[in-house]
Amino acid sequence: MNRALVSIYALGPGLVAMACSDAGSPSTNENTDAAITSSVTSSTTGAGPTTAGPTTGTQGAGNSVTSTSSAQGSVNTTTTTSGGVGGAGPTVTSTADNSVGTTSGIGGASTSASTSDTATSTTGSPAEPEPTLITSGQGAYWVVGEVTEGGGAANITVNEDQTFQNWIGWGGTFNEAGWDALKEVSAEDRDRAIRLLFDKTDGIGFTHARVPIGSSDYGLNRYSLAETPNDYQMENFSIDRDRQDLIPYIQAALAVNPNIKFWASPWSPPPWMKDNNAFDRGNMKSDDQTLDAHALYLARFVEEYAAEGIVIEAIHPQNEPGYAQDYPSCLWSGSLMADYIANHLGPLFAERLPDTEVWLGTMSNPNDSSIVSAVMGNNTAKGFVKGIALQWGMGDGNLPSQYASQYQIPIMQSEHKCGNYPWEGASANLAPNDHAYAEESWGFFKNWIGKNVSAYMAWNMVLDTVGRNLDTVRPWAQNALLAVDRNSGELKVTPTYYLFRHMGQYIEPGAVRVGTQGGDALAFKNPDGSIVTVMYNQGQQAASTTLSVAGTTLQFSIPGRGWATVNWQG
Repeated sequence: MNRALVSIYALGPGLVAMACSDAGSPSTNENTDAAITSSVTSSTTGAGPTTAGPTTGTQGAGNSVTSTSSAQGSVNTTTTTSGGVGGAGPTVTSTADNSVGTTSGIGGASTSASTSDTATSTTGSPAEPEPTLITSGQGAYWVVGEVTEGGGAANITVNEDQTFQNWIGWGGTFNEAGWDALKEVSAEDRDRAIRLLFDKTDGIGFTHARVPIGSSDYGLNRYSLAETPNDYQMENFSIDRDRQDLIPYIQAALAVNPNIKFWASPWSPPPWMKDNNAFDRGNMKSDDQTLDAHALYLARFVEEYAAEGIVIEAIHPQNEPGYAQDYPSCLWSGSLMADYIANHLGPLFAERLPDTEVWLGTMSNPNDSSIVSAVMGNNTAKGFVKGIALQWGMGDGNLPSQYASQYQIPIMQSEHKCGNYPWEGASANLAPNDHAYAEESWGFFKNWIGKNVSAYMAWNMVLDTVGRNLDTVRPWAQNALLAVDRNSGELKVTPTYYLFRHMGQYIEPGAVRVGTQGGDALAFKNPDGSIVTVMYNQGQQAASTTLSVAGTTLQFSIPGRGWATVNWQG
C-alpha cells in the first residue's frame, strides 16, 4: 500500500506540524489546480438492522479539495489548526467528502449513493485509499495521524456481520441565545462557527437540526407566534419575532449545508391555550376548539417557514410534556396527547401538509412512558406517528431499545445532556465546558447508541460562556459545543465539540451500526463500505491499540482520557 499519508498534528492556534510524502519532502497546503475526478456509485448498507425506518440526507454540494504532488504521485493532504480547551478551534482543508442521498422524510426509508474523490496528477497514479486516524486528548484535540498495518492480536475487533440499527444522522438545536452570542464575535469567527457545525470537511457536518416553535428556555425572553388571545383561526399568527435572531441563524447554516433536515417543537403553546394562561408551567386545555387551534398553529409554522426557504420535515407536538418547569413548558396527559394526535394534529397534517411527518416527542423523563403507551396504544394516533423522540432523562432504562423493537419506527435521542448539574453543587454562574464533560458525553453516546437510537441531537450548539437560560428559580449554567466569551469576543471550541466531530464527521446517514468486541468502542459501516470505529481510552496514559477491521489489523495510540476515530476505507 502506498504510504503517502503522514501525521499532521493540531497542536494549538496557528501551530501545525508539516505533512510529508513518501519521499520525505514536505507537502504544503497551496491553492493548486490539481485535477479532481469523482465517481458516483450506488451502495447498500448490507444486512438488515434490527430497527426500521432510516433515512439518508444529502450532505450538500461538493467540497473543495486542496491537493499536492510529489514524485510518488498526487496526494490529498489535510492541514489543521486547532486550539485546546477554549482555543481558536480547527479549520481544516481536507480530502473532499461529497456524499449524496435521496430521502423520504426525517425517518423514512431511502436509498443512497456516495462519491469517492480521487486526486490525480501528471506524474503518478491515483493515490490508494488510506485509513484515517483522528485522535483527541486533553490539550491536543483533533490530531490527524496515520495507522500502521499488522501487529499481534487485536484488543478491539469490529464484527461487520453483527448489525444493529440504521443511522439517520447527527444534529443540534437552534436557539435565539446562540445567535445572540455569535453577534459578539467577528464576522469571520461567526462564519467559522457555522462551518465548524455544519460543514462536512471543516466541521461536524450536522445533517439535522431542531427549531423551537415560539420561545424555548434559551429564547431571549418568552414569546409565542400567536399572541392574540382566542385567535382560533390564527389570523394574527406571525413569525416576525423569529426573523430577528432565529431565522438568520438557520439561514447561515443553510448557506453552508443547504440539505439540513429540520424538525421542530414548541416548549409552550400560546398562554391562552393553557389553563394557567402563562408560558411557564400549566396544563394544555382539552377542548376541541383549542386543540384544533393548536394543530393549526403548528401547521402555520411549517407553512411560514417554508416561505422563508426552511423546510420543516417533522413536527413534535410538545417539548417535555411531563415536566412543569419555570421556563416555557406545558403538561399533557397521555390520553390528551393520544386524542390530539388522533383527532386533531394527525388529520390536519395528513390533509394540509402530507409531506410533514408527525413524531411523538420530545419525551423527557420515565413518567413520559405513560404518554408513549397511550399514544401508541391508540391505533388511530399510532398510524400518524413516524418516530419517537426521547431526551436524556429517558435513557437510564431500556426504553429506547424497547420502543425500537416494539414499534418498529426510528427512535431519536433528541437532547444531549448538558452537564454541570446545580442540584449536585455545580456553578450556577459559569458553564465549565471542560474535558470532564466530554468524557461524560462519551458515556451518553455509548448508552444511547448501544440502545439502538437512530439519530442523536446536541442541545445548544452555541451559547455564551455563562450558559444561563430563562429559569431564574433553578439557575443552571449549561454547556454547549461552542462558547462565546462576551467580554473578549472570543469563540471557544469546547472538548465536547471535538467528541461530536469524532462521530459526526465520519458516520454518514444510512450507515449501519456493527458490533465490536473488546475495548470501549462504537463502530458503523457507511453506505460507501467504509467502516468508522470510535474508541475511548479512560486511562491516564496513552494506550497502544490494535484494531481488527475488515480482515486487517491496524496499530495506533489513543491518548490518555481521549478518543481515536479510525475511518477504514479498505
